[in-house]
Amino acid sequence: MYRFLLTPRWWGINVFVLLAIPFCVFMGSWQLSRFEGRVQDHRAASEQAASGRDEAARPLATMLPVDKGTSGRRVTASGRYGEQLLVPGRELDGKRGFYVLTLLRTDSGKALPVVRGWLPGTADAGRAPAAPAGEVTVTGALQASETPGDNGVSAQGGLPAGQTAAISSASLVNLVPYRLYDAWVTLDEADAGMKAVPASAPDGTGLDLKAFQNLGYTGEWFVFAGFVVFMWFRLLRREVEFQRDAALGLVPENPERTPVPSG
Repeated sequence: MYRFLLTPRWWGINVFVLLAIPFCVFMGSWQLSRFEGRVQDHRAASEQAASGRDEAARPLATMLPVDKGTSGRRVTASGRYGEQLLVPGRELDGKRGFYVLTLLRTDSGKALPVVRGWLPGTADAGRAPAAPAGEVTVTGALQASETPGDNGVSAQGGLPAGQTAAISSASLVNLVPYRLYDAWVTLDEADAGMKAVPASAPDGTGLDLKAFQNLGYTGEWFVFAGFVVFMWFRLLRREVEFQRDAALGLVPENPERTPVPSG
């Protein structure tokens, strides 16, 4: 009864099934490994951020360029404060406000963007405390330049003078007359009554939408594998039923030659 499995049609079906199932399992496992990798990165970034608060600060130059291994680590830099900008639309503790961003002009000839703190409400230069005068040494968490559109960073343009949507060298290069580090620092302790801005995990290490997309794709590939198996068994059962009916004479052996009843 199962000799039909040796026909060219069923050879094609069987080969497709034998190739499709391992492929679906492989793709599902790969997507699962990507999700697990993001979970591991998130755990490592969280542990690094927690331990970074207690470790000794290192000179800025030794921690550049910023990557997953240095993001969130404590650094120190010296210089004189220069231009000050506001970064509107930033949330902290569930409230909306703005960052106070001041450029620290270092002896290297480059300026380091420093987030001196956060204030609630609409961005207002009159409310932002003036930066300390003279030579200062800052200590805080090292952060990579932001990318507009990621991690809640606004991509809006047309902001008033003295404001920027993203903290990045690309966004600041046309706003300040300094060469810039491709990084920024958020102070451990905010200045003059502001709240300190906590360090954020580097891009690609959080349990964000992309991570859960990987998990969703994992489920989809395994469902596809199960669907292929289900359809194979369904086709097999239908073929067996057809062969059984044909053996009992319930199905014409040559349906194309069956005479059509006259009216």
